Amino acid sequence: MLNDFVICVGTVNGSGSQSANTILLKTLFRMGIPVGGKNVFPSNIAGLPTWFWIRASEKGYLARRKEANVMVAMNPQTLLDDQKTVKAGGYFIYNTDNSTAFLEVKRDDIHYIGVPFKKLVDQSTDQVKIKKMLINIIYVGVVAQLFKMDKKILLDCLRDQFGTKETVVAPNLKGLDLGMQWAEENLKEIAFPFEAKAITHDKKYVLMDGNTASAIGSVFGGCTFAAWYPITPSSSLIENFIKYTEELRIDSEGKRKFGIVQAEDELAAICMTLGAGWTGARAMTASSGPGISLMSEAAGYAYYAEVPCVIWDVQRVGPSTGMPTRTAQGDILSNLYLSHGDTRHPLLLPATIKECFEFGQTAFDLAERLQQLIFVLSDLDLGMNLWREESWDYPSKPYDRGKILTEKELAKMTVYHRYNETDGDAIAPRTLPGTKAMNAAYFTRGSGHNSKGFYTENSSEYQEVLDRLNRKWKTASLIMPEPVIDDKKNSIGIIAFGTTDSPMAEAREVLAGKGLKTDYLRLRAVPFAASVKDFIKNHDRIFVIEQNRDGQMNQVLTTEYPELATKLVSVRHYDGTPMTAESIFEPLIVHGKEMGLIAKGTL
Repeated sequence: MLNDFVICVGTVNGSGSQSANTILLKTLFRMGIPVGGKNVFPSNIAGLPTWFWIRASEKGYLARRKEANVMVAMNPQTLLDDQKTVKAGGYFIYNTDNSTAFLEVKRDDIHYIGVPFKKLVDQSTDQVKIKKMLINIIYVGVVAQLFKMDKKILLDCLRDQFGTKETVVAPNLKGLDLGMQWAEENLKEIAFPFEAKAITHDKKYVLMDGNTASAIGSVFGGCTFAAWYPITPSSSLIENFIKYTEELRIDSEGKRKFGIVQAEDELAAICMTLGAGWTGARAMTASSGPGISLMSEAAGYAYYAEVPCVIWDVQRVGPSTGMPTRTAQGDILSNLYLSHGDTRHPLLLPATIKECFEFGQTAFDLAERLQQLIFVLSDLDLGMNLWREESWDYPSKPYDRGKILTEKELAKMTVYHRYNETDGDAIAPRTLPGTKAMNAAYFTRGSGHNSKGFYTENSSEYQEVLDRLNRKWKTASLIMPEPVIDDKKNSIGIIAFGTTDSPMAEAREVLAGKGLKTDYLRLRAVPFAASVKDFIKNHDRIFVIEQNRDGQMNQVLTTEYPELATKLVSVRHYDGTPMTAESIFEPLIVHGKEMGLIAKGTL
């Protein structure tokens, strides 16, 4: 069990455990071990249960698992439930200073380790105010010693976490050492089967959350304007965008080459974004489900007036306020059709921090090429959790500004009509405000207009524009990012997208071990490329994996390919926690038995 384990730490929100857990995670990362972290936390400021999952796997299987090998149970309110989280043969570390009544119903298939945290923390400091915080660093010491983590790297990570303030660093170093010493002296007889051993790599890796990657990607993607209203879990995307624009978009004379506005609400934010996009700036906003709902009317305006802009939707659990700090993929249909009337907005579906960065430019290239609002659908798991990824190069592809007519091009034209298509792709050329040409001007309107841009309520003229907008969907399907496909010509296929991809390789390995070999297609965009239809046609059964109750992506696929609908089976995970391998292989094993592809009685 070398470099292959799951640790779960159960604490309470506001206890300071996040810093301690981050130290553990970064230590494993700097040791070269493939590792990922998932923070499952409540939306209140303090007091409710929170869990931090650390997954290490040399195979790179970094998704959360259903059970942990080691549970560090620091919350007395969840001790009974936390026992259920431990995999058979695993270890349950608890605080002996809390009530141990739960031991009366303890399991006989796991190991219990009681740690006297109060005694240890009393040895580390006399400062009452920080004792509760130091308990966290003591369990870091116990866990690090159990797993034989590299102490030098561990100490470096601690110093990085707490900075150079010695009054903070010193007691934490002492607490860490006390935890490690206690474990060394009291747990040496335990035949602990797990170990973290440093790995040397030729490749370089980064550990980053998706919101940071999205923000940096947007800067490199040419974004110069953002308007926003804070909302969990998207706020840190714009906060990081502010940070990196202030670093990278100020010229040698100190002049800012960007504009950022915190608007009074989400509707104002999208309207400001549309204004900037209309002038020719690469403009974006970021929000989550409740905020996106408030942008509905302006989204329809963007579609009908054909104004390019980008919205990052870092999805969370709904409906309504829902569970603001839990993850989901429940905004597929609402974003696709946002606004009243006939609208369809292209969607980008990043699955990794690298794709968050990449789609920072891709979103704007598509928005300007298609002259449309583009949604990028991240989620809380991708946006706020730390992900390990092989480092990537800065983008080298030039920006695609789309059909923008210059002064010289306009001089060759006798007349210019804003919504008059010229080459069969359903996209009409646009001009930018300030273009020095007499015929560059046009009316922008969200009310009925004809191909010339003039106001109309003539039925045939209105329908002509709407039909062209519909044909633009076909053009979009030809230029959106292609899906990632692993097709070995098996009879069973799986379709997934976004963070449902994270546990997929592990789930497919388990399924193959049970006799059910699968092919896989990961969607990266809507509308779908032609290869998506081919994939469905070439398989007897397709399982569509997603994190929402109603199988929203399955509905989109069914609408797009009604003749293939009987092949599609919806598999859903929607409890607000990040997807696990079990969420995929357990229901597929059931279906495999029903189809006669897996022997009855197989677990």
